[in-house]
Amino acid sequence: MKFQRLALIGCGLMGGSFALALREAGLVQTIVGFSASEKTRQRAVELQIIDRACTSVADAVKGADLVLLAVPVGAMQSSFAAMREALHPNALLMDVGSTKCDVIAAAMATLGERLNCFVPAHPIAGKEVAGIEHADGSLYQARRTVLTPLPQNSIGQINTASAVWTAIGSHVSHMTAQTHDATFAAVSHLPHLLAFAAVNALTAQPQGPAFLEMAGPGFRDFSRIAASDASVWRDILSANHAEVLTQLAHFRTALDAFESALKQGDTATLQQLIQQASGVRSAWTLQAGHACNTASED
Repeated sequence: MKFQRLALIGCGLMGGSFALALREAGLVQTIVGFSASEKTRQRAVELQIIDRACTSVADAVKGADLVLLAVPVGAMQSSFAAMREALHPNALLMDVGSTKCDVIAAAMATLGERLNCFVPAHPIAGKEVAGIEHADGSLYQARRTVLTPLPQNSIGQINTASAVWTAIGSHVSHMTAQTHDATFAAVSHLPHLLAFAAVNALTAQPQGPAFLEMAGPGFRDFSRIAASDASVWRDILSANHAEVLTQLAHFRTALDAFESALKQGDTATLQQLIQQASGVRSAWTLQAGHACNTASED
């Protein structure tokens, strides 16, 4: 398996890391890239992550047999529309979006007869820092990548998509888009929202800065994902808002139980609630493909 031309749409951390990984694995001959920012495009060339910067999505995609769409989920539809006419009918197109139902809807609305090229993907990887300067060819190693194939995809196309991610070190899983969005609302999107809210609640208090000075490892571990990129997570939470709201309702029920026990001085119930959570967390182990999670895309 070797690709003649990778078109990278979005020269940031995720896209740049994918390009480096493919290059290091010897899977691609030429890499071209497009980002809305000319400065970013040129920086990607300077860092030798891409061989040539393109001035449009269509220019980058033309002649590519592999395309990676690594833009915020809010920019997916316009990117799909821009590449439709230039996309080769046999090209493999994938994304790295953290939500899938909205991305697939955008593809269905814009790609037309090229929809079969698109195999939706979500690599569970990232860093607390963003930008092409932080691209890392090992970013996807020992991480999980979830594919949510479309009915229009051929078996060969799905197998090639799986092989690409496997070749750069990922553990590949398949699920439906609906299951994906419900799952990651529970284990990723809600936890990020809670981390953001907890930090904001702390710093909104008059003594917040003084409290923060005294924070230790517990606060560090709990709040780590609050350092994630704001625009990325704005788009993720907005795109998957229905599933996130469902998880918020479950969280409020659990929080109400703790609040009730505290108000009533019910230490037995309080201990039971803590023990229940402690037991689940103690028994849980990080599955293969999720080693060393980081804040951007946990």
